Amino acid sequence: MEMDQCNSKSKSRVTEFQQLFGSWPTLLRRLYDDPKVAQLMKTRIGQYLSSHPFFALMVMVFGAMSAIPVGMFLSFALVTIIMSALGLVFFEAFLLFVGGTTLLCVLSGIALFSVIVSFILNALYFTISNILSRYNPNLIKQHDVQESEGKTSKTKDM
Repeated sequence: MEMDQCNSKSKSRVTEFQQLFGSWPTLLRRLYDDPKVAQLMKTRIGQYLSSHPFFALMVMVFGAMSAIPVGMFLSFALVTIIMSALGLVFFEAFLLFVGGTTLLCVLSGIALFSVIVSFILNALYFTISNILSRYNPNLIKQHDVQESEGKTSKTKDM
């Protein structure tokens, strides 16, 4: 009884395989009727692959097997390019921030230095002029005389 079931199962498998093998030409005909495949088969490569089925199968298996690694590599390359571009943008922004802050600090220091030097020079000028005017009053008189002569000559010219 068990032998009959095994034989019937193997017979059903053989008939299924024969049906599949019989439908193979219709599947191939449908594939060849596709316009893209027909266009490919008119080219030299298509004609060569049609005349060398083992090589065509090898190319098809290689293409199917290499699709995932090539896709992963292209994804990796795209992500790397995007990350490096974003990293470059953020690095450039950071450098500009550091440079701008440094420039602001340097300019603030120069402004503070200018104010201090100007204050010191003005203090020295007023101090020296007051000291000179106290110890040598003739300088002020000569200055006043020169100013009064300049005013009188201007009034005469008018």
